[in-house]
Amino acid sequence: MASKFLRLARPATHISARPFSSCSRLSILVTSDLLSQITAAEKRITKQDEPVKNGPTARAQSHVGSELTRQVVHDITEGEKSITGRDGPMQGGPTSIVQAILTRASPQAGSRGQNTTSASTSNSSSTSASGANEQHTGKLDSETISKITDAEKKLTGEDGAVSGGPTAKAQQHANEPITSEALSDITAGEKSITGGERVKGGPTSVAQSELGKSRS
Repeated sequence: MASKFLRLARPATHISARPFSSCSRLSILVTSDLLSQITAAEKRITKQDEPVKNGPTARAQSHVGSELTRQVVHDITEGEKSITGRDGPMQGGPTSIVQAILTRASPQAGSRGQNTTSASTSNSSSTSASGANEQHTGKLDSETISKITDAEKKLTGEDGAVSGGPTAKAQQHANEPITSEALSDITAGEKSITGGERVKGGPTSVAQSELGKSRS
């Protein structure tokens, strides 16, 4: 009887270690901040002021809010290859950025459970801190673009940003001041998803609100 109990005890210990590794992967998401990094890397390659259609930024945009998986990295790589003409990613390019993030997260198997908790706590803390100590720069920084994306998702009911929508338009002016031109582009993107109307509390309103707060 004793030997049977020992046999049962062994697999229980083995199985209990698995959830930690799967949980850690969920903590890495395609955020607006990551999108801004991809856009900056793309602009360095293309020397253009805006992301290219079907390029790495466009590919990453379709996964905003989703888990950063190998499939997402593959899509970004395909987008990068379309603008470089190369068979593989460039050093310091969009793919390199997302791969570095995955690499930094994956080796720490021993503390994955802690990392997931820390990431979750950090996100909660930053959200709380942003409410109390939020800095309104008057620019289309990652924080503002994230709010625009949230407003867009409320209108579309989609999990990510829409091609040619307000988030996509805002990304074209990433880290630039919120000018009348930028607002006009965001409005055009908003109208493309609403059928030609601006909505109260929509993406344009969010951008205007951020601009107003930066001046107060």
